[in-house]
Amino acid sequence: MTTPTTPTAPPAPAPTTTPTAPASAPKRLGNGELRAMVAKVLADNTGTDLTPRTIAHTLNRSSGAVGNACKVLADRGDAEVASTAPLAYRATATTASAAAPTITPTPPRTSRPKTSTPPAAAPTNPAPSGTGGTPTRSARVVTGPVKRPNGMDYHPRMLAGMPDVTALQRFRDAGVAALLYGPPGTGKTSVVEAAFPDLVTVQGDGDTTVADFVGEYTQTDDGRYVFVHGPLVRAMREGVPLFIDDATLIAPTVLAVVYPAMDGRRQIVVKANGGEVVDAAPGFYVVAGHNPGVHGAVLSDALSSRFSAQIHVVTDYDLAAQLKIDKRAVKVARNLATRQAKGEIGWAPQLRELIAFQKIAGVVGVLAAAGNLVGVAPEEDREIVAATVKAVFGTTVAPLALGARV
Repeated sequence: MTTPTTPTAPPAPAPTTTPTAPASAPKRLGNGELRAMVAKVLADNTGTDLTPRTIAHTLNRSSGAVGNACKVLADRGDAEVASTAPLAYRATATTASAAAPTITPTPPRTSRPKTSTPPAAAPTNPAPSGTGGTPTRSARVVTGPVKRPNGMDYHPRMLAGMPDVTALQRFRDAGVAALLYGPPGTGKTSVVEAAFPDLVTVQGDGDTTVADFVGEYTQTDDGRYVFVHGPLVRAMREGVPLFIDDATLIAPTVLAVVYPAMDGRRQIVVKANGGEVVDAAPGFYVVAGHNPGVHGAVLSDALSSRFSAQIHVVTDYDLAAQLKIDKRAVKVARNLATRQAKGEIGWAPQLRELIAFQKIAGVVGVLAAAGNLVGVAPEEDREIVAATVKAVFGTTVAPLALGARV
């Protein structure tokens, strides 16, 4: 692969190709088909430097998807980077072997003629706002547990008269960004994973940078530097949801990189990669998590205004009982949650702690697990937690601690 240089020649002419007649409707491409089409355009214009946007215009395809195909071709040696500002590619000796025999560009969208036929009823799942596509998935109403990507079951809860998983899927279809907020361990991540098994996740913290979203240059084994795109770019190009966990721990100036992808533009400019333009494919969606009680969490006005649906997530103690968790532990959690709501304490066990209680009880016994509830409580709340545990379990317990040598 040659060393990228900035071209000084005038803009390249429009690429040539010999397409077949346009189809009457957009063709859904199979795996690798777009890449072969891009290779065909490059091979037909050997010696000419072409930008992803120019190729996308020829094929009437998303420039983001074409850019991704160009990168894959370059990584395989079936194309090469001709320049980085602007980003452009050219054919290599092997491009023709990776090319499609013919190209059928997607026909341009045409408006429907007006007729006197009465309008049809509104669809249950409208197309995502601003995506210009069809619904990303069928948001069916679930009736039981939903498998998360890790294989664990998620038990849906009701939200606005429907299962929360279904509601989130319909928010995605409608292009309504959702922010889930509540204490750690209440199931915010679980419901998002259950609703969107294809999601890409960014775990936010105070050290998160713009590069953690868009990507950065990385040195290869042979000493070259290549730009590796980050989760935001991947989610936009693949048309999948982006989950920003603990979004309010990320500096507002960093989080601002996502905003252009969420609004009507649905596009970002990757300044670190020569001003590369990335367009969001249909299906791209942003959902975020916020823990209000976590130190350093700041829900700025700019962030809040981007999320039209803001959903409070609390622990479902009824579910804890259904999961056969010790009733005494659930009672302790309920009592402490009531006091937390009154402002008397700042912490109460959530479903995560109750599930851990049951596992610990199975290893070292119920009283030891009860003692661990005291041990995991914040120091300022530990006295009240210990008193509540004693009242429910009928005995004083202590946090787990090592004792005398065996």
